[in-house]
Amino acid sequence: MATKKKSPAKAKPGRVDAAHAATTPTISRAGATGSQETQRYGEVIKMPHGLSEAVVKKSVASLNQVLADTITLRDMYKKHHWQVVGPTFNQLHLLFDKHFEAQVELVDLLAERIQVLGGVALAMAPDIAEETRIARPPRGREPATVQLSRLIEAHTLILTYAREHAEKASDAGDAGTDDLLISDVVRTNELQVWFLSEHLVAASPI
Repeated sequence: MATKKKSPAKAKPGRVDAAHAATTPTISRAGATGSQETQRYGEVIKMPHGLSEAVVKKSVASLNQVLADTITLRDMYKKHHWQVVGPTFNQLHLLFDKHFEAQVELVDLLAERIQVLGGVALAMAPDIAEETRIARPPRGREPATVQLSRLIEAHTLILTYAREHAEKASDAGDAGTDDLLISDVVRTNELQVWFLSEHLVAASPI
């Protein structure tokens, strides 16, 4: 008499076998705080750069502020690039995108410097929105002169802060942060604010 073959046991809903367990996302396996961070924001880890923890913490905080403002300015350029209208549309459309690309490079340089120092760089939009000092523009379209004025104000804010904290970094012996803020952040923003100012003069009625 033929014996009946046993059918394989059905897996219970919600369970995975051992082979697939390793591929299960671990987000839900966090501890009581709900965080699996290996380094919290604001903490610095010791790196062999020869700078004291006190100096590094100050530099990282300053750089994260410049980073938050630079990301906001970068995104404002893209907004204005999409929404610009008027007789100078073509010139400003191209200029805004060119300036956007330069700000993208600054964002990477700032974030990398923060990581080099042993800090944690800001990255997510909600965190940037909380930390930036640049006022949020309206969602809708604005005249080109208003767009230019907003961008100039943002550049000026970044320039003032960057110069002040470059000097502080220099006095503390952090030549790398000083150099980044002056050679990259200040020089890029000075050049861009010059172009914007000349466009605003040309666009303003006499």
